[in-house]
Amino acid sequence: MTITQLFNVSNLFVLPFWALMILLPNWGVTKKVMESHLPFIALALLYIYFFVGAITPESAQALSSPQLSDLARAFSDEAVMATGWTHFLVMDLFVGRWIYWEGQRTAVWTLHSLILCLFAGPVGLLSHLVTAWIARRFSGASQTGDQLSVTSDQ
Repeated sequence: MTITQLFNVSNLFVLPFWALMILLPNWGVTKKVMESHLPFIALALLYIYFFVGAITPESAQALSSPQLSDLARAFSDEAVMATGWTHFLVMDLFVGRWIYWEGQRTAVWTLHSLILCLFAGPVGLLSHLVTAWIARRFSGASQTGDQLSVTSDQ
């Protein structure tokens, strides 16, 4: 497969996981699928493949002492951009999964945060943190749940 084909497959690969979390969050199949680490392993392996292929003396130098102009030049290379994009895909999905499980654990509404996380990971994370804070504030629940816990055994 070409780098473009792998890039396209990686974009499609994450969509079923997002669809399950957003559209069918309480379905037993969704919970079972989201317990698995296999999607992250697959994406991490693809990331490693892209990363190894993207390392050139120029890209290594740009990453070793990041200057905006050097990084911009490095990311103009398709292999480097595919690596960076796969990084976004795996990390956004990981954060989305955490938001999903936190919503399941605390019964806090997550639809908006998951959609935001799909398109802009940090915005979705912030949205969920604010939503969870508001939910705790108005429910009168204790403030002991402020810690971030990333667990998959819920």
